[in-house]
Amino acid sequence: MEQHTLNYFLGIDSGGTVLKAGLFDEHGHQVALYRENTQVIRDKQGWIERDLTEYWQETCRAIQGVIKQSGIRAEQIRGLSISAQGKGLYLLDKNGKALRHGILSSDSRAIDIVRQWQQDGIPEAIYPLTRQTLWTGHPVSILRWVKMHEPHLYEQIGTVFMSHDYLRYCLTGEIRAEVTNMSESNLYHASQQQYDPALLSLFGIEEVFGALPKLIYPAECSGMVNEAAAQATGLMVGTPVYGGLFDVVSTAICSGIHADQPMLNAVMGTWSVTSGITTSLENHADAQFVYGHYAMPGAYIVHEASPTSASNYEWFAPYLGGETIDHQENERLVSALEPLASDVLFVPFLYGSNAGLGLKGSFYGLQAYHSKAHLIQAIWSGILCCHYVHLQKMLRRFPETKVLRVTGGTTQSPTWMQMLADLTGLTLEIPAVEETGALGAALISMVGSGTYPDLTTALAASDIPITTVSPNPDLYARYQSQFERYQRYVEALKHFEEMV
Repeated sequence: MEQHTLNYFLGIDSGGTVLKAGLFDEHGHQVALYRENTQVIRDKQGWIERDLTEYWQETCRAIQGVIKQSGIRAEQIRGLSISAQGKGLYLLDKNGKALRHGILSSDSRAIDIVRQWQQDGIPEAIYPLTRQTLWTGHPVSILRWVKMHEPHLYEQIGTVFMSHDYLRYCLTGEIRAEVTNMSESNLYHASQQQYDPALLSLFGIEEVFGALPKLIYPAECSGMVNEAAAQATGLMVGTPVYGGLFDVVSTAICSGIHADQPMLNAVMGTWSVTSGITTSLENHADAQFVYGHYAMPGAYIVHEASPTSASNYEWFAPYLGGETIDHQENERLVSALEPLASDVLFVPFLYGSNAGLGLKGSFYGLQAYHSKAHLIQAIWSGILCCHYVHLQKMLRRFPETKVLRVTGGTTQSPTWMQMLADLTGLTLEIPAVEETGALGAALISMVGSGTYPDLTTALAASDIPITTVSPNPDLYARYQSQFERYQRYVEALKHFEEMV
């Protein structure tokens, strides 16, 4: 009897500081994972860039590394896809060459432009069209900055990309823009489901309309690995490369949330993200909810996000005793404390805020008796408060929610997860997926290749275990009181910033 030979799928997860390549079999089981640190350039205040030549080389090293680690032959890899950080700006010139450094979504150089747009009422004008808010990391904000400050480069723009579009281009030579990411760019009309030149005129960047690439959907084949990319990565020439997806979408897929279930997904990673799935674009008189294309037909992802999550904790590594965080030791320290033992407040605004432009991170309430454990508990608590700000808004959009699916590296901390359950009063469900970006991208490739008819079937075949964390009702009121104190402190910071 002939044995079935497994097919394998490559998922690339490109984040802000780490790029991961994961190899999965057709049942969603991770065979190998390779991490490659990505170099970020911060040579001016508010600027966060990456050298695109180095970015491609980092991707090549990650792909080479995971193939070698797995022992799988390159010809067994039936397809690949990329899940990547959204927004930001990656430009090609008119000859198809990188025009300048890529600019990440956490970049804030365009803050004065966004402030002026806010005064001019631009956010209110665009929201009915784009279903997006407006901030410094959007491609439109950065494009306007380039037009104002680098006009000689602006005139040479041939293609407007986001990060995974650029990597797909390096793999295939084909110019395409993936829709789950581009639908949240403010270049895209939500109901018309296409680029809108009128939007570009509102932002004063109408000249780049011709540089917007043809749109591609996540499971659509965007091209094949070309000879140059095959030599650089170790992949086979002709390996299909699928459209890919915004990493928020990838994580939502792996969390298992659906439009017909009363649950939300909280992502605790570089960014604080809370997402829900719906099948309709709705108007809300009291709030502006961000809608983007989901990876499933006829569905939208609704989410709130800010760069206020675990990256704010990891930044403290050198100050907590090493180059990297000792998660096990810190878990031990905080678990030994009583809940809410630390009365120190931490505002996790090191990379931006969800409370207003220009607010900065800080501690309040430090005293000589506070220990390292108190500080870590305060950092964890401040990050949870930012998550809770997003969650509260999302609960207005999804009021029937009783369960919060949580994903991200912080789910490895039982103490931190219990704090989240106690603060929100919701039952947490934690899928046993460490690398949601890489797995989500691999699942897209499985669907694109025809291995599975849709993402629901592909995810079900992965059979992911789920851990439940129940809230302690006796602590809910105390956590709510702490959250109110946190909010008062943030309001005080706003007034202080206005006086500076």
